[in-house]
Amino acid sequence: MKISPTFLRWQLLPALLFFTGACFFGQIDWVKRVENLTLDQRTRWRTHFQEKGDPRVAILGIDDDSLKVYDRWPWTRRVHGQMLMALAPAKPAVVAWDILFPEVSDSDMAVVVGARQLPGKVIFAAYASDAPPDPAAPPPKAEASLRPITQIEGDSSKLYSGLSADLPVPRFRDVATTAFVDTPAGPDGVRRNVPMLVRIGDKVYPSLSLQSLLVYWGLSAVNVRVRLGDAIYIVDPKSPRRIPIDETGGYLVNYRHSIAGLQVLSYATVVTAFTEHYLQGKKHDDVPDVSGKILLVGQFSTGLSDNGPTPFSPESPLVLVHANVIENILREDYAHQVPSWPIAAGGVVIAVVGLVVSARRKLSFYRIIYALGIPLIYVAGATWAWVHASHALPVVWPVLGFAGLEVFEIARRLLAEQRAKEQIKGMFGTYISPALVNRMVESGQAPQLGGHEDEITAYFSDIQGFSTFSEKLPADRLVELMNEYLTVCTDIVQEEGGTLDKYIGDAVVAMFGAPIALPDHAFRACVASQRVQVQLGELRVKWQSEGEKWPEIVWRMQSRIGLNSGPCIIGNMGSRTRFNYTMMGDNVNLAARMESGAKSWGVYSMCAEATKLACEKHGGDRLVFRPLGRIVVKGRSQPVPIFEITGLKENVAPSAHECLGIFAEGLVRYYARDWDGALAKFRQSAELEPNVPGKTPGVSSNPSTVYLDITAHYQHEPPPENWDGTYVMKEK
Repeated sequence: MKISPTFLRWQLLPALLFFTGACFFGQIDWVKRVENLTLDQRTRWRTHFQEKGDPRVAILGIDDDSLKVYDRWPWTRRVHGQMLMALAPAKPAVVAWDILFPEVSDSDMAVVVGARQLPGKVIFAAYASDAPPDPAAPPPKAEASLRPITQIEGDSSKLYSGLSADLPVPRFRDVATTAFVDTPAGPDGVRRNVPMLVRIGDKVYPSLSLQSLLVYWGLSAVNVRVRLGDAIYIVDPKSPRRIPIDETGGYLVNYRHSIAGLQVLSYATVVTAFTEHYLQGKKHDDVPDVSGKILLVGQFSTGLSDNGPTPFSPESPLVLVHANVIENILREDYAHQVPSWPIAAGGVVIAVVGLVVSARRKLSFYRIIYALGIPLIYVAGATWAWVHASHALPVVWPVLGFAGLEVFEIARRLLAEQRAKEQIKGMFGTYISPALVNRMVESGQAPQLGGHEDEITAYFSDIQGFSTFSEKLPADRLVELMNEYLTVCTDIVQEEGGTLDKYIGDAVVAMFGAPIALPDHAFRACVASQRVQVQLGELRVKWQSEGEKWPEIVWRMQSRIGLNSGPCIIGNMGSRTRFNYTMMGDNVNLAARMESGAKSWGVYSMCAEATKLACEKHGGDRLVFRPLGRIVVKGRSQPVPIFEITGLKENVAPSAHECLGIFAEGLVRYYARDWDGALAKFRQSAELEPNVPGKTPGVSSNPSTVYLDITAHYQHEPPPENWDGTYVMKEK
């Protein structure tokens, strides 16, 4: 079977590089720390799905309530002796102390007497120290107190070790077993991998967890065989165990339970209840059953020293570590660190399949679902594996490898598509609008003749008196002026989402709502018209500041804009060899009439009622409109309400608002045939008009002066009785 070069180059090779690279990346220390944080989160999550802890294990906690009873820590050892005396009749299998007793006390005999009531069942704590051994320290009288493990295969120099041991006081060693409670923090400060074996000098001793289990099973060090890097083997027909360890004797704790999941007894409550029940004969129905159990005695109060970070909390009682280790071994419930290579191999296979399937498809929503779905499925699977099977799958580097591959693939595809777009833009971009080019690229189809009906807003603009400009400016200056003006107009139209249709000399023809549908096309068109007017005002100031470069007519340039909204025919119009994406229809013609008719009403932005109403649905309160009446434009028979777009609300002066109010009152009187009242109002509003002939550059009239003339005409020649206020335009 022949493998194509494209498959090797763009599918297999990237998958191999990203997943093998991510696998090596996952071995960096800080990445491992992040990985551990994800495992901690999974550990906390799975506590919600666990059964209660093993009933064979219980914790006797020195908690806040106990500190209230026995005052500040450390307590007199008579309290501990009383606890052992009270526990003895309850017949626990093991009483293991996660508390050090390194210094002699006057009340040591109380503990010794209590420990003798539980022969062979009490374990006191020792701790590995970096201090050199004290040659004057007396050896324990009973060898069984600290018996080393001798059956070891492998390099024991790698074991967790100390130069000496902080041992319990000699009297305690004479009556009980000793074991090491060391649970050193990992590189990130959390107890994850704890030593099951501790080397002091040339001898190897069991940890508190391992020794507790040996006592529980009635075994000793001779029943233990160690193969470093493999496991600790408990050699016993009744309780055989294989406890996995690494080459340092470390055990990966399979944290199943936080404090809430284990049986925890308050130290003070146990002492009081057990003393009264067993020693004083006062029967208690609620005395907990500890018969045959492993009891771990440890500090629980947050104010004490034996707390540290675990996956559950930054301040966990460290006796919790021993409890989880013991429960793991009792249930043979071990954590398994899944190797990286099968995950990397599986990632390569999945990635290659995904790349092959998507190779001939465009980037789409489904690709996004794939890119997000695969990591989510993997993380969910890794969580399930840890919650239900204690398999620790790495999460960070596989997700990073897949994400890196997806970013590479998406970038490669985008680059390829961008190159294709640039080719089309290079051919068509100078002739049609960028929006149309993009639509052509996205469709993947060659442009064709044809059109469809759509709801849009048509936009027409024209420079007032442009023929005069042509007479007064040489060709090069005229081109420079028009390029600057048309650039401003076009940029604003396109910024507001409009599509340039064409330039006709100085005229700009555009549409809003096609080819890209815009629900607020009318609002955008109205905003664009006023932004153009504002920008033109700034251009006039600029041109005037350039001195003799431009004649006065340029400083006074005004542009009229007409808008109308409604159904129009949109599409590619023309011949089979040359065509243009444009608009046509009655509503387009009406927009053109709004632009040309604006001159008759002395305004510079005019729209039909359809545009105003559509604009008001989408933020129309940002714009100020002035009703100009009802007109019949040339070429139509039905009247159309028309409006001046006075400006953006933030740019309309208070005097202009007052003018519009008075003007509206004048229109009311005008429709009522109150010619005198109308004339009075229009004269009053004329004084407040924002555009005043002789004062505002390029302005020759305004709506108030126009209506003064119309009203004066009707005052002398009244309209017919059936007149409804409609004005018939004689010009286009």
